[in-house]
Amino acid sequence: MSEKVSEKEKNEIFEGEFLPLIDDLYNFAYHLTLDEFLSEDLVQETYFKAYKFISSYQKGTNAKAWLFRILKNEFINIYRKKERSPNEVSYNEGVSFQAEDKTIAESSFLDLRDDIFQNMLGDEVSLALNSLPVDYRTVIVLCDLQNFKYEEIADILEIPIGTVRSRLYRARNELKEKLKTYAKRFGYKDKRK
Repeated sequence: MSEKVSEKEKNEIFEGEFLPLIDDLYNFAYHLTLDEFLSEDLVQETYFKAYKFISSYQKGTNAKAWLFRILKNEFINIYRKKERSPNEVSYNEGVSFQAEDKTIAESSFLDLRDDIFQNMLGDEVSLALNSLPVDYRTVIVLCDLQNFKYEEIADILEIPIGTVRSRLYRARNELKEKLKTYAKRFGYKDKRK
């Protein structure tokens, strides 16, 4: 795309190609952070950066892969920043958090994750998936839940395709081990025996 993009073109791309992917971005962000609020912040920051740097996006190409790459990079930046700074909680934040937590518990709060994953993944599967190391969890989500091709995953994560295959193989094996008991309860048998 040319260096100079009109506001009209920006809005067309943003609304036509980027906004329809918000649920996919949130799912990916949640699997990275395992935190509803961090996921929302991550998606918001992704859209902010996508709009800001929209001139580097080629209209009609794989918007999903482009946005996922931005989200992944933002996640890494946040993680690095957290690692460098000590945990600080002010008294006011603690009091505010406790009051907010109590309000949420007392209200009929609807957890977005329930809607997103209802009829998609059982609790045991979600717990097993979320317990994987972030590198493994990321490739499983991108490949098996978001249906990206290996080449696209390699591009999003900025790693060689061989690393994608290796992580996916290890992640699936680890997930399989974690879900053995769950599978047996539903009558699945290990074919290797």
